[in-house]
Amino acid sequence: MSVPSPSETTVKPRPTGVFYSSFAFLLEIFIELMVRVTGRRIRKSDAPWLHCYLGTPGLIGTGVYQRIAQEERLQLRNSPNAGLITDFEVLRGPSFDPDAVHPRIRHFYEHAAEYQMEVWSEVYLVGRFFLWVLVEFLSRRMDQLNFPISSLGVAKGMASEVIQLIEPASGQLLYTGWLRRLKSSGRVIYAGVYSTVRVPEEENPCVKVTFPCRGSANVYLRPVAHPDSSFGLDSSGSAFGKSGFYRIVASGQDHWRVRNFRSLHELFHVYVDEENILRTDHKISFVGLNILRLHYKMTLARDTVASFPETNRAFNVEQAV
Repeated sequence: MSVPSPSETTVKPRPTGVFYSSFAFLLEIFIELMVRVTGRRIRKSDAPWLHCYLGTPGLIGTGVYQRIAQEERLQLRNSPNAGLITDFEVLRGPSFDPDAVHPRIRHFYEHAAEYQMEVWSEVYLVGRFFLWVLVEFLSRRMDQLNFPISSLGVAKGMASEVIQLIEPASGQLLYTGWLRRLKSSGRVIYAGVYSTVRVPEEENPCVKVTFPCRGSANVYLRPVAHPDSSFGLDSSGSAFGKSGFYRIVASGQDHWRVRNFRSLHELFHVYVDEENILRTDHKISFVGLNILRLHYKMTLARDTVASFPETNRAFNVEQAV
């Protein structure tokens, strides 16, 4: 697996008319102005947990990882067993015990590149028009966050690639990119940048996902270990400085404008079902109303699911092949 080349894999926006282009431009400007007018002006040095790559207007697509690497002088690396989280243990905190999570789930987060994914989608009626407007006029132009409006959009499956961004001098892994694309169209569902971070008002470390766009959208997800050994990631924080959805734009050299959208929530529930299959339910809600639900089935690229020991938390994938 190689790092995707922007010229080879990015889906070019289709030609559009004057009305379409004008409306899309005005919608982008409206969202940015809302963040600038209603968001907090924060000095970058005072809030390192908000640090992220800010995208520029226009196409994001698969080339975003190359742009991050160039601007921050990092190296890109594909590893066949790379994870979204290098060590699940980094999420440990006063109210989160990684040992309480099923070992299959832990293995997925530490070795996501070894997995292939199937996905199903459901768009709730109340959010269908809202989601269509965002995807049609913003997501397709950026080639980022192309949420499937129809279940047929994911019928041919989803491609998944994990890309590591390395600091050359130290060899330290700074960020992990998780690129997911619709196989039917090649459009990017998510071009996210994953890391873990301490959020000021959360007692446990959180998973941070940055989606470069016109600025960036940062989602901070607090980990949850459920009694049945399933795992949750929850962004339903109730105040600035807690888990949640944060929209960020630049405000001069040393500051950001940051808006915390408290009414927009994401919830992930990762579990092993009664047939020993690893699955995820992903729900997005706005002002308390369900907008979109995605369901993922994750299996190892080699057919080894049935070989996982149920209780071995130090599972070595080589045992299964």
